[in-house]
Amino acid sequence: MPVMTAADLNARMTGTLAATLGLVVVEASPERVVGEFTVKPELTTIGGTIHGGTLMAVADTVGAMGAVLNLPDGAGTTTLESKTNFFAGCKAGKVRAICDRLHAGRRTSVWQTRLYDENGRMLTQTTQTQMVLLPT
Repeated sequence: MPVMTAADLNARMTGTLAATLGLVVVEASPERVVGEFTVKPELTTIGGTIHGGTLMAVADTVGAMGAVLNLPDGAGTTTLESKTNFFAGCKAGKVRAICDRLHAGRRTSVWQTRLYDENGRMLTQTTQTQMVLLPT
């Protein structure tokens, strides 16, 4: 598979949940994907704190992007398992997702994503396993 850039990944998000969330990839390599989005009312709970589902969706998205950057030609990927720890809430500002590859094998890859508010406070940590879907 040709090497994809952050711009390539951003273009592929058009019309997806990631675009609805406002996620923008600012760094992309086979070892790390970094994305950012801004908290907006549509992404929060009734109390105005960013919704846990928003944070999990962002983590799942950047983890899947990392997996895509490691796929053999013609293969796809899907999330096999995901676990998120929540540490803090956030009501405003920019959120940064830093996703690092922990393992890249023939059939699976494992990614760890940490989301931070604009003051550097960690909001969540997600570890996910992505399955490699080989062409049939």
